Amino acid sequence: ALTQVRFIPAGQPAHRIPPRASATHRLEMVRRAIAGNSRFTLDEREIHRHAPSYSVDTLISLRAELPADTPLILFMGADAFMGLASWHRWETLLSLAHLAVAWRPGFPAADIEKHCPAALSDVLIRHRCIESALLQQTPAGCVFLHPITQLDISASQIRAAARHGRSVRYLVPDPVLDYLNENCLYD
Repeated sequence: ALTQVRFIPAGQPAHRIPPRASATHRLEMVRRAIAGNSRFTLDEREIHRHAPSYSVDTLISLRAELPADTPLILFMGADAFMGLASWHRWETLLSLAHLAVAWRPGFPAADIEKHCPAALSDVLIRHRCIESALLQQTPAGCVFLHPITQLDISASQIRAAARHGRSVRYLVPDPVLDYLNENCLYD
């Protein structure tokens, strides 16, 4: 079991246009979404970084705060994993953390090596672990394909629905929905 899950909103994303919602709004939405769960914490380090946010830099700073033998796991969606080879210093990530990849609709988990870019297929062959318990035995270095209940929703779909006046209730936690409505973020 995980002792803590840190939510780290991106500051200045290096791979895409800046988010429409300000850093202050994004922090508050995450704060509201995770309120009440003692294992969830909000980590503001990327928001306060005055440079593009690179996952490798965030992991380096997290790793420096933790005992060397403490496992660190970076969760990501399958879409992010498929583009991993384009990330800044991506080859360094597995020396800093495990990767837990959540499969979303449209991304086949079976025979994933066949669907990955060549560089990632090699990483999967060398670093894939089948049992989640293995993530607790070493501080970094494994790729775990994390099975989740697949819901075909994304942040971009939620923003588009809100912009077009459609309800996003049940797609976001009620406190986040209240915040979106109070601040007219995606009208």
